[in-house]
Amino acid sequence: MAALKDVSFDVPEKQICGFIGPNGAGKTTLFSLITGAARPSSGKVHFRGKDVTGMSASSLVKKGVARTHQVVRPFKAMTVLENVQVAVHYGRRAVVRTGIAREHAMETLKLVGLDRKANALASAISLGEQKRLEVARALATAPELILLDEICGGLTGSETSAMMDLLHNIREQGTTIMYVEHDMKAIMAVCDRITVLNFGRKLAEGKPEEVQNDSAVIEAYLGKSTFGSTKNG
Repeated sequence: MAALKDVSFDVPEKQICGFIGPNGAGKTTLFSLITGAARPSSGKVHFRGKDVTGMSASSLVKKGVARTHQVVRPFKAMTVLENVQVAVHYGRRAVVRTGIAREHAMETLKLVGLDRKANALASAISLGEQKRLEVARALATAPELILLDEICGGLTGSETSAMMDLLHNIREQGTTIMYVEHDMKAIMAVCDRITVLNFGRKLAEGKPEEVQNDSAVIEAYLGKSTFGSTKNG
């Protein structure tokens, strides 16, 4: 059985596009296919009008596509700043000079609110801060498209709210966002468009309010209680 089948969509530039669905719906697989971690058995992936199907993750980073992962994996023996600096060196702009790369890394840490933790070991900061570091490393590659995979998983309400503010800031700076999340309140609040996956197929697509009111989505995924709390939240 295919993890994804007949899934087709466009991502408008400079928007936040959410992808939701139950566990096993194919959301992370979709991200892996787009970012070169897996190769589709059929179908094509296009970025800025060019076929990038099967291109390696490192090559896609050079073209301006970056992602985060559900499970954070920083270089634990390195500082927060060094983690981000590595991404600057190997990102789309491939900054070679250490001093310039360090400046870019610090700018990125300021954007995500981690500049005061720059010299801390990545292993010594909290989960919420490690999630922000994961976003910072992706941003440091200078992406035009960033794919964020459950960056609010395990966060408190206040941390989630701050992460939503960060997403808005990233979009305002001109970066397009694809966003997978299980927190319905968060994703409905922050996304311009939402695509719903179910058993590897696209179930629905539209603006948040359209998806919330889609009877097929309510039945297959949201459920009446979740739907109700999302509308009232």
